[in-house]
Amino acid sequence: MVLSQVQKNIGQSDANTIISDANTMTRTVTIKFRTAGKHYDFNARDFDLKAGDQVIVETDRGRALGSVVTPPVEADDNSAKRDLKSVLRVATDDDLQLAVTNAAREETAFRYCRAKIIERKMEMKLVKAEYLFDGSKIIFYFTADGRIDFRELVKDLAHHFHTRIEMRQIGVRDEAKLIGGIGICGQSLCCCTFLTDFSPVSVKMAKEQQLALNPSKISGQCGRLLCCLGYEYETYCKSRKGMPKCGARLTVDGLNVQVSETDILGQKVCVRVEDGRCLKMSKEEFRQMQESGKLPEKEPPRQLRDAPAVKPENEQKPSGDAGDEQPKKRRRRRRRKPAADGRDGSTGEQRQSAAQDAGDEKPPQPRDRKSRPGQPPPQAKADSTVADGEQKKRRRRRRRPGPKPASADRN
Repeated sequence: MVLSQVQKNIGQSDANTIISDANTMTRTVTIKFRTAGKHYDFNARDFDLKAGDQVIVETDRGRALGSVVTPPVEADDNSAKRDLKSVLRVATDDDLQLAVTNAAREETAFRYCRAKIIERKMEMKLVKAEYLFDGSKIIFYFTADGRIDFRELVKDLAHHFHTRIEMRQIGVRDEAKLIGGIGICGQSLCCCTFLTDFSPVSVKMAKEQQLALNPSKISGQCGRLLCCLGYEYETYCKSRKGMPKCGARLTVDGLNVQVSETDILGQKVCVRVEDGRCLKMSKEEFRQMQESGKLPEKEPPRQLRDAPAVKPENEQKPSGDAGDEQPKKRRRRRRRKPAADGRDGSTGEQRQSAAQDAGDEKPPQPRDRKSRPGQPPPQAKADSTVADGEQKKRRRRRRRPGPKPASADRN
């Protein structure tokens, strides 16, 4: 009934065109099979899918478990380069449990294959073993410098696992993608987190960004140039436009000037003048210098321009309260070392007689005993004790504020 109504309104030929166009539209969905794996398009059919759903799809190698990247969209079959494989079903709990079981079997297969490689002394490095979803085939990924004859190894593996065996040689970048790790930046490797394809990286990118051409600094874990060198390459190329090259020479005010350094991000140019000066200017100032043929005028440093004016020394201070004046710093007397025979040059006997006249008690004399080698005699020890006591009294007198106390000698 709807078709007849359409035919009445727009005609028979136009209705046939609309029906054929509706039949050629296909719902396509993007699916990946590992965390940073490539994205593939599949026919979503009538399934209602969303990002993150686990589905079972049909591939050239057999059935596989994949994850939906983007929801299904309508696409024209004429734009498709080849026939798309279809989504079989949404993954069930049994499918997810089978995937966990295959992961455990992959670890066992990896250990057995590595033991056989060591036993046969083959010059190859085993990277990973992968089971297909249905278990019909095991794929072993390895790296090697050249071609490897692994026919005998395949026979041993097929006899042990009773399934089809495939040996696949990969590069060092694919090895880093499968194994993973931490880069020199402290983050997980880009190739095993979000990079789906490897873009070509050249040394020209490092030179354009003015990086040191040190292999240990610009190489990744795989031994090749860092993939992140290509992230900002286009930005540096755009910023370099209008900037002079290092080593460029020109004559300004009759002096030879050479560009010694360029700051691409800061848009700054550093030039060296013939008389030994080194001037740093912006890109616009350098362009004006080229057009006018004159060096830019010198400006006082910012510190000198912003510094407050210095007051003259002979300017008299305004009279104010006495409390406004800063107190003078007391001069600290230098402490003199005590002399061997006393501070005032008197001997021990004179100090002892003065102490007796003042009424002080006589210090106890040590017992008579033989002096050992390296020790002063008893009389010298008594004299030094008296001298130390006199010095302490004088230090206390200096520190006391106010008038000095009357001494016993002045009575």
